[in-house]
Amino acid sequence: MENDLAYKMVEPDKSLSDFVESFWFLKNQSDSSREAIALPDGRIDLFLSRSWSDPFNIFLLGISTQPDEAIIAPKSSIFSISFKLPALEFIFNSSVADLVNKGKKLTDDFWNFNANDLNDFEAFCKKASQKIHSLIPREIDRRKQKLFELIYALKGEITVKELSEQVFWSSRQINRYFNQQFGLSLKVYCNILRFRASLEHIAKGKLFPELDFADQNHFIKQVKKFSGVVPKELFKNKNDRFILLSTFQLR
Repeated sequence: MENDLAYKMVEPDKSLSDFVESFWFLKNQSDSSREAIALPDGRIDLFLSRSWSDPFNIFLLGISTQPDEAIIAPKSSIFSISFKLPALEFIFNSSVADLVNKGKKLTDDFWNFNANDLNDFEAFCKKASQKIHSLIPREIDRRKQKLFELIYALKGEITVKELSEQVFWSSRQINRYFNQQFGLSLKVYCNILRFRASLEHIAKGKLFPELDFADQNHFIKQVKKFSGVVPKELFKNKNDRFILLSTFQLR
């Protein structure tokens, strides 16, 4: 990314890894707004934000299935917790089925966060971790836990039938659970994870399928479906428009 955009990501400690993928911040340090495109990544994000023009806000963003054009305000800060799907049921005790490709504003004191939390990223991560720890239930459905362990470990490269056989849960029940809880089918979610994994390869200039796509044409169609452009244009990432791809290019 250009120097006016600062980005940092840290992983949670192991005790939170079933529920949290990462903590991260994005800051636009310039006096001008930046156009950006957010790509589907399979995460649920809790955003804390503040800018010159907007007061402190907290949002919960559901799963994205399409690219989303956004404006990053000047002199703005975003601190975020990126959750894995089990967090919705076991940490938030809620569904985000109505938040596909959108989000909702939460109260400004949600989880006791406040504007001062945007001053120190390390302190924010510590505070968030302590809160999430306090919400983890003593018992978790082992069948669901194994389901998500397989999905994430294989980056979506597994069929619903294979998952059903390994966790002893019918395909129909799994899809009903996904639709009711997250607003999309398991197959669609796995496709999003596979698209996200392919971005790591595209960021390195590998414009041919590294994962289990049927062929090059299928790979291009899937990439275009979730990003709006073909792999070659993604790789160019003109003006660092594609935020998620830019983070891979920084690694």
